[in-house]
Amino acid sequence: MSEDYCTIVDVPKPPKAEGPPYAECVLCREPTEYPESYKGITLCPVCEWQEAQHTACSG
Repeated sequence: MSEDYCTIVDVPKPPKAEGPPYAECVLCREPTEYPESYKGITLCPVCEWQEAQHTACSG
């Protein structure tokens, strides 16, 4: 069994927007830090932090 089961893989993040319009968070519909033109899953800073807490390894 591998000891690195909690290793987090580097997932590419969308580029930060330089200004409005911003993409909506897919969970709470609040504006994110990412451009509206980005195609993919975007999370606001609050939901991003909460998702990280949910997926963190609790050793």
